[in-house]
Amino acid sequence: MGRLIEPEPTSMASRVALYLRVSTGRQAESDLSIPDQRRQMEAYCAGKGWTLGEAFVEPGTSAKDDKRPSFQTMIEAALSKPAPFDVIMVHSFSRFFRNQFQFEFYVRKLAKNGVRLVSITQELGEDPMSLMMRKIMALFDEYQSQENAKHTLRAMMENARQGFWNGSRPPLGYRVYVAEQRGAKLKKKLEIDPVNAEKIRLIYRLALYGADGSGPMGFKSIAAHLNDRNIRTRDGGKFGLDAIHQILHRPSYMGEHHFNRTDHKTKKRKPEAEHAICEVPAIVTREEFQAVQDSLHLRHWKQTHPNHVSSRVLLGGICFCGKCGGAMTLRTGQSSTGLQYRYYTCSTKARQGKAGCEGITVREEKLDAAVVEHLERRLLHPERLEILLGNVIDKRSEWIDRRRSHVAELRQRATAAATKLKRLYEAVEDGLASTDDQDLKDRMRELAVIRDESRADADRAEAAIEKLGPMLTPEILSRFAEATKERLRGEDGKYRREHVRAVAQRVEVISKNEIRIMGNRTDLLKTLAASAGEETAALGVRSFKPKWRARNDSNVRPSDS
Repeated sequence: MGRLIEPEPTSMASRVALYLRVSTGRQAESDLSIPDQRRQMEAYCAGKGWTLGEAFVEPGTSAKDDKRPSFQTMIEAALSKPAPFDVIMVHSFSRFFRNQFQFEFYVRKLAKNGVRLVSITQELGEDPMSLMMRKIMALFDEYQSQENAKHTLRAMMENARQGFWNGSRPPLGYRVYVAEQRGAKLKKKLEIDPVNAEKIRLIYRLALYGADGSGPMGFKSIAAHLNDRNIRTRDGGKFGLDAIHQILHRPSYMGEHHFNRTDHKTKKRKPEAEHAICEVPAIVTREEFQAVQDSLHLRHWKQTHPNHVSSRVLLGGICFCGKCGGAMTLRTGQSSTGLQYRYYTCSTKARQGKAGCEGITVREEKLDAAVVEHLERRLLHPERLEILLGNVIDKRSEWIDRRRSHVAELRQRATAAATKLKRLYEAVEDGLASTDDQDLKDRMRELAVIRDESRADADRAEAAIEKLGPMLTPEILSRFAEATKERLRGEDGKYRREHVRAVAQRVEVISKNEIRIMGNRTDLLKTLAASAGEETAALGVRSFKPKWRARNDSNVRPSDS
């Protein structure tokens, strides 16, 4: 391979372009490093008799990659023919690049067009020894950059563990405040922003219960609901699917902000062990957050196929083999007399044979009858319902108290904003301030938005409280049990199936003589509250964990039913 020939210095006065860079925005704002770099470079050029050309300034950017606007502009100019300058001057080689491979790549690229890279603090010639030293310096700069990044990340993770905010824009629903001062350094934390926090609570309610208890809503429906009611993001824009997705999956809202959650280069999520948990004020309860995760997980197409949603098969999508955990699917057979019948069978055995699972097969009418009759006898009894739902119903008053506290906070915030806005208006009327001042206009607009949004959110919260009906009574429980039993016996397959799913979310077939039925209290309560005409949001937290099958007495035998 041929050796790359570096351009020899000429006796003519070189034309020089200056490249000035600092690593952080804070350094750029202090305006100390860049002027000092410029001063030293200008003195160096004067001593060499070189002609100063354009200066390319890069405030607050890293030299780990080439994603730098001024850097790219400079390289584009240097590679043009003819180049407007002969030398690119830097304070040190680390200002140009902190990646040894990229450093050499660009130096060679510039050399082919007759442009040299010169450092005023690391003067090197063009001999082989100097070229080797330059490569060693670039490699050491890269190592030092990686070490600095490692130590900085370690310090930021410890800062997060102590509950302090490391910077960046806080999540919607929070705002930053100065918690303490250590010397000249301000330590900041997150606090709840009452106006925007109410939007987060609304999004979680819609995901769990829907509008007016109509049922869980998906990302698209939630975004449409918010936008139709002129509920906007922090910047005044409309909500999109991605924003709703992030809000419903962000553990910050239950009080755990995960720092160092993703790799900033690959954008891939890091293992949980590498996260630093920063405690922040919770906007929703841990139970509500987990309920949303469970709900989204079970409604995912990989968990529940869309065909099961509209199917009229009673146990379609909720019946599973107790041996392998695979789904039980409905198939058709023919008896020795020629009569056709339908049966549930293990899908794993159907696909893989006995090597995959021994398999269980149960006639459809026997399994359906066993499930329905068991629910009627053991679950849909007023006294049993009262015991099962007692703890969940008790949360009603707690929810009301919490909502009233939010309303008071929102009213107070709206009043404070209105008072400040009135003072600004009076200052304008008295001639103490001018409406031509753009900062004043922005402040008045901001206060008006806070006032209006706080009032609107308070009205919505009060309306939710007012929608609550009477407390559930033994009479309501008895009426619900009788009505549900009647519907379970009805001939309308779809209606019957919906009521089975309201109280049973999973049926496991252990053997031909034993099945296990599992459900959760809050789905049962949701159906009960809907029958009683009540707002379900106040009655508990949606959960997809088995709740009411507390003992093995839930097992039933299909053959005996």
